[in-house]
Amino acid sequence: MKYYIIFALVAIGVMGAVIARPRHSIDNRTVKELDLHRYMGRWYEIARYDHPFERGMERCVADYRLMPDGSVEVLNSGYRNGKHRVSRGKATTTSLPGELKVTFFLFPAPYKVMELDSAYGWSIVGSSSPKYLWIMSRTPTLPDSVQVDLLERCKRRGYDIEELIWVPQE
Repeated sequence: MKYYIIFALVAIGVMGAVIARPRHSIDNRTVKELDLHRYMGRWYEIARYDHPFERGMERCVADYRLMPDGSVEVLNSGYRNGKHRVSRGKATTTSLPGELKVTFFLFPAPYKVMELDSAYGWSIVGSSSPKYLWIMSRTPTLPDSVQVDLLERCKRRGYDIEELIWVPQE
């Protein structure tokens, strides 16, 4: 009995330490203005954090199309092991100007446009969680100087740029 009490106290102490541990904070505030019409079209995935639903994929693109009801059709596609994969979703606007709620497989998730080129040539996209980050472009590649600038923007927001996967677009 004594060992169970000691075990329980140790377990509670460990859980308390984990809960009390400071969490890595990020700045995932959205842009102040997003012209949805200008944002529509094809975006190439330049870099991303690794996550199961895109693991091992290359030549990834996102195509956005404004629907008559004001929602956005989302078509994400890429290649894994030479096979073309497509995932279709739907996005709706929220009260935040640079945020959409994107739904794939019945699970809505925040899509936060955090940084956006004034000409809508590139964007940095995140979520509510620090586990998701994408660098997107209207072209399959970006000049080195632009990539350096975007990485610095990600760092200033608290993202670990060493975790980014550079997506082959060839």
